[in-house]
Amino acid sequence: MPRVALELSGVARHYGEVRAVDGVDLVVPPGRTLALLGPSGCGKSTLLRVVAGLEPPDAGSLRMDGRDLSGVPPQRRGVGMVFQDYALFPHLSLKDNVAFGLVERGWSRNEREARVRELLDVMGLTGLERRRPQALSGGQQQRVALARALAPRPALLLLDEPLSNLDRTLRDELMDELAELLGELDVQAIHVTHDQNEAFALADRVAVMHDGRIVQEGTPDELVEAPRSAWMARFLGLRELIPAGQAKELGFAGTTLLRVERLRPDPDGHVFEVQRVHRVGTDLELALTSPQWGLSVRWQARPRELREPPEPGDTIRLRVPDDAWTVLEVEG
Repeated sequence: MPRVALELSGVARHYGEVRAVDGVDLVVPPGRTLALLGPSGCGKSTLLRVVAGLEPPDAGSLRMDGRDLSGVPPQRRGVGMVFQDYALFPHLSLKDNVAFGLVERGWSRNEREARVRELLDVMGLTGLERRRPQALSGGQQQRVALARALAPRPALLLLDEPLSNLDRTLRDELMDELAELLGELDVQAIHVTHDQNEAFALADRVAVMHDGRIVQEGTPDELVEAPRSAWMARFLGLRELIPAGQAKELGFAGTTLLRVERLRPDPDGHVFEVQRVHRVGTDLELALTSPQWGLSVRWQARPRELREPPEPGDTIRLRVPDDAWTVLEVEG
């Protein structure tokens, strides 16, 4: 069994009556990236700051490779942090930004220069040593911030929504770069984000936070295939939720999720009426109703699955397999 690099047990952080972090248990193995995913205000950035030592926990324990971090200051935790706005020093060159933490830790000049050269080579920044942050592109600034955080060889890298202030196009571009870098560096990391696509692209495992708690953890596939609650399903964008009362009329014990991606055309299938048709890229999204079940659903189909594109007012028959229904919350 690999040793545990970071273990949180019952960690809490309160601000008066507000429980920003409320009894979190979490394990991050060495060499893996874990994403903390959740809506704004769920406590994920607060939890990251507690791990970094920037805020003290009000309860619980944090251990790094078995070492208790209680009372250990940030600079002695073996943690590197990349902030939302990168927090680069505008008056310092790229080289001096990367070396800043090494100066603070008392590295010799020769040691600093060797480490900076190594990181600039890894990050593809060689030749830009004298540039100031404002003369760099967004991707280059991200790489400088990563290099600065990695310079002291931290045991753990913390990333606090480093892509959230960017437009969609640049975010997608830098997300690909960041995923590649994390893979190449084989570094243990916790990445905080509110963006599901970002979390799923960057992390081996994802822990979803809601109201200060971890509500579910797993691989991206595990989360999408088996959400544990109606809230989790909605957060992941799974929209076809049937309220408990209506679900009971269909024979289910509580709030139920219909996995519309598992529906397929079948001449002997269930009858749906077509309300609207939208094109989504090369696919068709159909707004359907089931008069028999009293359901409204959206189903996405590839045109080749259909004999001809349906129009509003048409009917379509779809096979609804048993595994398309998932009871999420049992009533009573």
